[in-house]
Amino acid sequence: MSDPQYDLVVFGATSFVGSILTRYLAATFGTDGRQLRWAVAGRSPEKLAALRDALGEGGQTLPVVVADAGDEEALQRLCADSRVVVSTVGPYALYGEPLVRACVESGTDYCDLTGEIQWIRRMLRRYEQRARETGARIVHCCGFDSIPSDLGVYFLQQQARARFGEPATRVKMRVRAIRGGMSGGTVASLMNVIQEARRDRQLRRELADPYSLCPEGHGQGVPQPRIRFAGQDPDFGAWVAPFIMAPVNTRVVLRSNALAGAAGVAGLQYDEALMTGRGVRGGLTAAVTALATGGFAMAAALAPLRRLLQRFVLPGPGEGPSPEAQERGFYDLRFHGRTADGRELRVQVTGDRDPGYGSTGKMLGQAAACLALDMDRDSVPGGFWTPSTIFGDRLLHRLEAHAGLAFRIQE
Repeated sequence: MSDPQYDLVVFGATSFVGSILTRYLAATFGTDGRQLRWAVAGRSPEKLAALRDALGEGGQTLPVVVADAGDEEALQRLCADSRVVVSTVGPYALYGEPLVRACVESGTDYCDLTGEIQWIRRMLRRYEQRARETGARIVHCCGFDSIPSDLGVYFLQQQARARFGEPATRVKMRVRAIRGGMSGGTVASLMNVIQEARRDRQLRRELADPYSLCPEGHGQGVPQPRIRFAGQDPDFGAWVAPFIMAPVNTRVVLRSNALAGAAGVAGLQYDEALMTGRGVRGGLTAAVTALATGGFAMAAALAPLRRLLQRFVLPGPGEGPSPEAQERGFYDLRFHGRTADGRELRVQVTGDRDPGYGSTGKMLGQAAACLALDMDRDSVPGGFWTPSTIFGDRLLHRLEAHAGLAFRIQE
């Protein structure tokens, strides 16, 4: 692959998350190309120009590339001009495949923020072998789903090996506190997953399989715990309820463990849940949360109720938390690991912005920069990777230094 014009191109830069990412990259790396040669891309020249104008005087030097998600030739030119393409165009199951295919065929690195497990599985089946051949590194799930979970487990296992000489075989993640909103793009992606699963029985079986993203012959067959109802967790001394992102994060963590091969943890069990507090109040909150989560999924699966939700309750396309709300957002995740002989370790991962948008924009930006600036073509071969297996300490250090995340051992 010849030296491309850009280190990084943001595809879908005028989307809700794309605009957050663009502002973050401009503030972090500038727009003059001295730290990072980057450009914004999308289908509307007018919206791209408006986005560039919104960046102020420096934005006028930022290159613009016009390309539509369905225009294969334009996507091929885009990939030929860039070392890394980062995509915020969703739902990915509807619009994402042509760009992944173009990146794979051209050997261009790619990352995104999808949490659409059914689509990731399709991309693995169709393009993983070809990516190995061309050298393209494809990294899905580089936002709140699933960087904090994936790197949180990575960090915990690092510390367990250093402290105990062995990894934890049982790991839990509990959301201790969280504040954030939802965008219309996230709603559209979630609704599409539910609709696909409702129509396809085989897909429902695949989505229920905790190892659905693991490579064939991974050898990991231990039953995985799953939090479906309200319950008490003795390791945290609190009530817990289902966490809406657990179906995505758990599968990414298990894929990371499988990709590690001999360095992985035999018999690893991992689950996630939302902590709701202690005592009667904590129990009631857990019960209400569990009922609300299940009720939402049922309502979204029924067309009449889904339309009502989309019309009167949920945000529409282009809508999402205000900049002020993103600033006020945060998250506090707690991890508990136990080794085979019963020794325990606790880790805390925190983020300083709304998890799905303010923080996701920073995580996605640093993941893309890590691909573009920190990893030569020989350091990691082509293929489909998870955040922890391709980036490891490189990204962890970037997130702590530049993205408002913190990874800590709890004594």
